[in-house]
Amino acid sequence: MELCGNPSFSDWVSEIHNKVTVLRKKWFFQSGHAEVSNASPLSDHLARGGRYHFTTPGVTLGVNLSIPMGSRSYSNLLDLTSGDLPKLVRGSGKKLSRVATTPGKLFELEDESRSNVSSDAQSSVSEERMIIVGNQLPIRAHRRTDGEGGWNFSWDEDSLLLQLKNGLREDVEVLYVGSLKEAIDPSEQDDVAQTLLETFKCVPAFIPPELFSKFYHGFCKQHLWPLFHYMLPLSPDLGGRFDRSLWQAYVSVNKIFADKVMEVISPDDDFVWVHDYHLMVLPTFLRKRFNRVKLGFFLHSPFPSSEIYRTLPVRDDLLRALLNSDLIGFHTFDYARHFLSCCSRMLGISYQSKRGHIGLEYYGRTVSIKILPVGIHMHQLQSVLDLPELEAKVAELRDQFQGQTLLLGVDDMDIFKGISLKLLAFEQLLTQHPEKRGKVVLVQIANPARGRGKDVLEVQTETYATVKRINQIFGRPGYKPVVLIDTPLQFYERIAYYVSAECCLVTAVRDGMNLIPYEYIISRQGNSKLDKTLGLNPSTPKKSMLVVSEFIGCSPSLSGAIRVNPWNIDSVAEAMDSALIVSEAEKQMRHEKHYKYVSTHDVAYWARSFLQDLERACRDHVRRRCWGIGFGLGFRVIALDPSFRKLSVEHIVSAYKRTKNRAILLDYDGTMTVNSPICTSPRAENIEILKNLCRDPKNVVFVVSGKDRKTLTQWFSACETLGIAAEHGYFFRPNKNAAWDNCIPVPDFYWKQIAEPVMQLYTETTDGSFIDPKESALVWNYQYADPDFGSCQAKELLDHLESVLANEPVSVKSGQHIVEVKPQGVNKGLIADRLLETMQRKEILPDFVLCIGDDRSDEDMFEVIMTAASNASLSPVAEVFACTVGQKPSRAKYYLEDTAEILRMMQGLATASEQSTKTTAQASEQSTKTTAQASQRVIIERE
Repeated sequence: MELCGNPSFSDWVSEIHNKVTVLRKKWFFQSGHAEVSNASPLSDHLARGGRYHFTTPGVTLGVNLSIPMGSRSYSNLLDLTSGDLPKLVRGSGKKLSRVATTPGKLFELEDESRSNVSSDAQSSVSEERMIIVGNQLPIRAHRRTDGEGGWNFSWDEDSLLLQLKNGLREDVEVLYVGSLKEAIDPSEQDDVAQTLLETFKCVPAFIPPELFSKFYHGFCKQHLWPLFHYMLPLSPDLGGRFDRSLWQAYVSVNKIFADKVMEVISPDDDFVWVHDYHLMVLPTFLRKRFNRVKLGFFLHSPFPSSEIYRTLPVRDDLLRALLNSDLIGFHTFDYARHFLSCCSRMLGISYQSKRGHIGLEYYGRTVSIKILPVGIHMHQLQSVLDLPELEAKVAELRDQFQGQTLLLGVDDMDIFKGISLKLLAFEQLLTQHPEKRGKVVLVQIANPARGRGKDVLEVQTETYATVKRINQIFGRPGYKPVVLIDTPLQFYERIAYYVSAECCLVTAVRDGMNLIPYEYIISRQGNSKLDKTLGLNPSTPKKSMLVVSEFIGCSPSLSGAIRVNPWNIDSVAEAMDSALIVSEAEKQMRHEKHYKYVSTHDVAYWARSFLQDLERACRDHVRRRCWGIGFGLGFRVIALDPSFRKLSVEHIVSAYKRTKNRAILLDYDGTMTVNSPICTSPRAENIEILKNLCRDPKNVVFVVSGKDRKTLTQWFSACETLGIAAEHGYFFRPNKNAAWDNCIPVPDFYWKQIAEPVMQLYTETTDGSFIDPKESALVWNYQYADPDFGSCQAKELLDHLESVLANEPVSVKSGQHIVEVKPQGVNKGLIADRLLETMQRKEILPDFVLCIGDDRSDEDMFEVIMTAASNASLSPVAEVFACTVGQKPSRAKYYLEDTAEILRMMQGLATASEQSTKTTAQASEQSTKTTAQASQRVIIERE
């Protein structure tokens, strides 16, 4: 839509309101629904992010009106007002981006060309778009100096967010969301936003200066950044105490970013890629608005070990927010391992590795983990190597350091880059090797610190003092051992130092990635022009040397580098000496190895690989049923297979009342009672429910448990007709008066004498573990041990037991916090099979089967009854209910949330049985009474 002249905002809102009114009336007219006028003023909706909706009973039609931001959805809305409204189709099952309906009702707007309403005329449904979200846009802004005011914008070629675009396919449209480094006056923000969107496809998030200061310099730099780099706030001077107001500012800024993404996203088609620790709670806001959003997150900083991370007061909030992503990326396995350990220890979520992919099961969703270090922009670096300015700078450095060997360090001036440690090591080198004085020079390029505060000033002071001392002690006319460059350099100038340096030193004490070594490797490869400038033979293999810290992200990928502990000054000094004296052939070999890796694993490869994994992680979104639960940052999405649904109490009670031959199989721990470290007997109300179910002559009820038969006999002694299976089905009895029997005959348990000493060995070495001996099995339990160590020990024990019991008639299995040895073939499925066979021999075909369990051992029962539904073991009209506790992958077709819901459902069945018994008794009594009255009348008539 175009407005004549230069309309004001109110004029624009007024015209849009008129257009929407027309659309609204057309929709209600064609759909046949009664119009309900409940729409608030349009300007209110625009202020809330541009989402406008109107409802009629049972249906809500949502419309996105954020036209200024240029979403693909907006133009079609206006097109609709000038033509026929698309036809409404019920139950088509196609994708729907912009129509929100109440649960159970799905509408789709489509025209004759089958184009989706959420796409504009320029794009097809199949076109992909990537929305890249970072703290800062890849934009440089400069205030105009020509007197006309306003801003000049240009791409920031050094920004990773811009560089990764090279790894995406040409047909992938890229949109950026982020803030600007420069503060924009509120009066200019609309013009700036329009310019950035139209020219650069960038959506700026304007953060008020005070809020931004609390967000970035406060929470990000005072809390997250130090903690992620292993600095604990042990005193007010070290990061400061946790400030709740800074956390609230962090959340508020993340919400602003989320609102900006929501303005432009087409959730069915677009991918969203969020970057770094500044936006760790953003995934929750996006997932809450769009349950099926295709969302990836990459952390560019280290992720600390659980011992460090657990000190953060909002630790769970951040973990749960990240788990609202589909794919989470880390530079190294160490960072990923620490994250997975935190999820295990703090949230109780364990990971699994399948076909090379690591994933976390989180409420039915699989959150994938990606481990791949980022690379450099090869094309940019190679183009700089061709610049004449670079050639001139290299010649200048050649003359400046004639006859000297150049060592190079390039670091930000902050506490984690280890500049002072590097200087101390260099001082040690000159002290221990006097022959190197006058021959070796350390050039330290110190980039401005990204943060601010007392610690930055301390680093600067220490660096200047150390440099001054070294130069005073070892310097002489014509020789300056340390050259400190603390003024900003052009990129080509920095590359010139790379080209000229014999060795690059990176001694950071902690760094997420650090691409300095990668840039150095490519720069040392050079080209023919630089070879000529340096007097090198172009046919001679290139050479380079690296001394890198063990604690930086790029270290694992540089196998030819000399790795050092930067805290060990002597070791770093020795590494410097080794780098200087290593043979030319070895330098060439190391360089070739590094160059091959760096040149093939560039930023384009990294971005392409991440997008491929993100597409794979989101592949099942369309076919999964999703809905959100939880409040605030505790929000999460439950994703289930379409055939896996919550068991309706009304539905099962209705089926229960209709049927006459019922089989009921119940697990105990975790199903009828919450799993507890204390072995507690069933509550009185649980026993009463079972007694009511057992009194019903139409029911056969079994409790199937892993506990021993003595305990179960004592607990359920009040239920005389209750069937009990102990030790996962090895022992069973159909009622209280029957003797215990075995499902499988086992002549001897001599294997226990082999298994128990092995378990005892692991118990002694694993604090918190214990052996749970049973008549038919041995169970090693590590529920109260350290999660990581216990899991590691369990794997070792499993292998050990499988080895020593390889020729015995037993099976060794691992479960939730246990390793179990039991006779082969023993499982809960045997009881389900035995029960159905017994009923069949009595010529009773069950027309109602209920099986409830909560863990892996119950899956065997589910498999038996689901299989029985397809053969002659059940009535042809049988209703089968396999129900698990909680929403998780299972052979069951139904679930209930927890034990409370299970008991509520069972109470419903017990009440139905009780009512049925009363009704039968009353009918019998009435029949007896009627018969007596009839007999009395006959006697009277005879008299």
